[in-house]
Amino acid sequence: MLHAVVGRGQSLKAGEDIVREGDHTDVVHVILEGHGFRYKTLPDGKRQIIGYLVPGDFCDLYGFLLDKMDHGIAARTHCQVAELTEDHILMLTSRPSLARALWWSELVNASILREWLVNMGRRTPSARVAHILCELLVRLQVVGQASADSFRLELSQSELGDTVGLTTVSVNRALQRLRGANLIQSSGREIVIPDVAALKAFADFDPGYLHFRQDREDHS
Repeated sequence: MLHAVVGRGQSLKAGEDIVREGDHTDVVHVILEGHGFRYKTLPDGKRQIIGYLVPGDFCDLYGFLLDKMDHGIAARTHCQVAELTEDHILMLTSRPSLARALWWSELVNASILREWLVNMGRRTPSARVAHILCELLVRLQVVGQASADSFRLELSQSELGDTVGLTTVSVNRALQRLRGANLIQSSGREIVIPDVAALKAFADFDPGYLHFRQDREDHS
């Protein structure tokens, strides 16, 4: 039903804005292909990345209810992005199973944001980076873009720094520590995790905050 509504969507280049902070939007954007991110920019130009978007994610599910967007959303890689109107959303929410899925999506977004706040405020630089890598591994596995122990990291060190509140130099040092401890291996943008359980333990990573059905089945 969703595919019938959204079609192929529009193509965006890496770095292009999907919606800018301060804009009013009458549509809801859905990532069909590629990766994106949410961000805030300070008056001095410094940026804070506040969320990652992978295929299947709604970017601004209830944006049409707001006078203006309180953050920006951009394509990290080449993306196919679909637009849904308010009528489309109302039509989807008229189906109980789809309405439940949309509520779930927004609740998980809030849960991820809470975990990121803890990550930035209470973990060491190396653990912050490790935690983000663990989250990306799990989320990309769900959409078929990661193996059991590897994935393509579509982020620069600068963007990782903007995510975890560290300078590029500090991110580089954190990655070196993770490599030195053989918690990760990297070649170009490919990240390999020799011992996934060890990296998760180091990062204090519990995927429960992502609320995937598989996690509930694994713990039952």
